Amino acid sequence: MDWNRTKSIFIFVFLILNIFLYSLYVNRYNEAKDIEVPGERTIEARLKDDNITYGTLPNNIESASYMTAQVHKFTPAEFSNSNQQVKFKDDNNTKARVIFMRPVKLRNVSDDASFTDFALANIIEGASYALWKVDREERVAIFFQKTNNRMFYYSGSLKIKWNANNEVTMYEQTMIDNIEEMEQQETVIPPLQIIQTLYAKGPLKPDSRITQMKLGYSTLVKLTRTQVLVPTWEVQVKLSDGTKEEYFVNAVEGKVIEIQEDKQESEEEDWGVE
Repeated sequence: MDWNRTKSIFIFVFLILNIFLYSLYVNRYNEAKDIEVPGERTIEARLKDDNITYGTLPNNIESASYMTAQVHKFTPAEFSNSNQQVKFKDDNNTKARVIFMRPVKLRNVSDDASFTDFALANIIEGASYALWKVDREERVAIFFQKTNNRMFYYSGSLKIKWNANNEVTMYEQTMIDNIEEMEQQETVIPPLQIIQTLYAKGPLKPDSRITQMKLGYSTLVKLTRTQVLVPTWEVQVKLSDGTKEEYFVNAVEGKVIEIQEDKQESEEEDWGVE
């Protein structure tokens, strides 16, 4: 390992973080003053007026640290199963698409545990991924890597596709490794203040219900191979028509994060296996 080069990268990362943290402090101070303005109705009252409801919110998370990680570069040798045909989707071999020559039967597509069982048995470092969402209409299951039960949203992902016979035909995988937690702990914005942010900025619609809030991580800074990951609130919402949406909010700064899911898997030439 080139220690001098590695040391320079981390010094650069920490410098970027210091600049971010100072700006976050200023922004959070200014935003905090705007949450409750004398003479205005409380956030709880305004949410009630718009019939926006929520259950018990997490109340035991006061701090969390930033993390750093390295983007994993796959090698063909990692996919030694003769039933798997691998194709790398980028020049750096950081995104692998694997097709099963003989599709693998799922135990029970109605049971989320069957997708986890498949990942444990067939995926590199499958135990490091946690199931996030299952779209049974599109026949796609999405996993994210996790640490201490906190997901890395879209940083290390696994997308499994199955056919009409309930057989897995292919999957896409990205991975991060060398995950390290920074020493400094940052104050986490409370859930109710996150709801206030979503309400004030518009994404939170009337007649909706917040079904779950979880703390995870999303990418703040992405260098060539190094990523800096920031604590992130995931807010799951059920709309009045029954559809579901997810919002992501920087848990340190309070800004809504626009995480764009990779849409390549929806292309017929790539995922169109019936």
